[in-house]
Amino acid sequence: MSLLEIEGVSRRFGGLLAVNDVSFAVETGEILSVIGPNGAGKSTLFKLIAGFLKPSAGRILLDGKRIDGLRPHTIAARGLVRTFQETTVFREMTALENVVVAHHLRRRGSILAELLATPGVQNEQENFVANAKEILAHLGLSGFEDESARNLPHGHLRALGIAMTLAVRPRVILLDEPFAGMNSEETARAVQIVRGIRASGITVVLVEHDMGAVMRISDRIIVLNFGTLIASGSPAAIQQDETVIDAYLGRADETAAL
Repeated sequence: MSLLEIEGVSRRFGGLLAVNDVSFAVETGEILSVIGPNGAGKSTLFKLIAGFLKPSAGRILLDGKRIDGLRPHTIAARGLVRTFQETTVFREMTALENVVVAHHLRRRGSILAELLATPGVQNEQENFVANAKEILAHLGLSGFEDESARNLPHGHLRALGIAMTLAVRPRVILLDEPFAGMNSEETARAVQIVRGIRASGITVVLVEHDMGAVMRISDRIIVLNFGTLIASGSPAAIQQDETVIDAYLGRADETAAL
């Protein structure tokens, strides 16, 4: 049984079929990339998996149990979380405060215990702070704990968004364009961060347009076009797939040098 299974999933918006009968599986410890032209259905697929949209047809299973139809916070509590193209952090809070807040999905205390600030709640909060510092250090953000998020450079801001998802201790993380807007140095650093996430035991599924990064980082790639899955395979196989070349990757212009 695969960790994550997408079975015949479709999503309609009126007369538009944004995702059309898509099926694939994600194995534990894998880095799987989803690529395709703008409007191919990649972001819609992510929203379906994470619970922000409900499928019009099909099933989504995590550990063999259906998660389609569940609310996003329930899916996150089960171990599947996502980041967004737009960095969703609290910009007026420090980096450390952002990651501590993200831990609250794991909070065990009752509302009354929170109000009374019981010893158990205080101990849990101390553990959250310690763990938040470890996550920030793991993502190369040591020394930025007390820096306001609004002052962080773009690459660090994206890393902070990932740090917040790691606070939930996910088993699967969906990264929506993690390398968008980065220069080559920031991209190289972000690639190492994603590899580090996988090395820590977390399965990674990502949507990305940076083909250089995708080909370096992926164990396997699936390709969407007009909502339909048109190819699946290793990076080497995808680069040579005629259907993918025609639909998305394109061909080198042999007349360019003339």
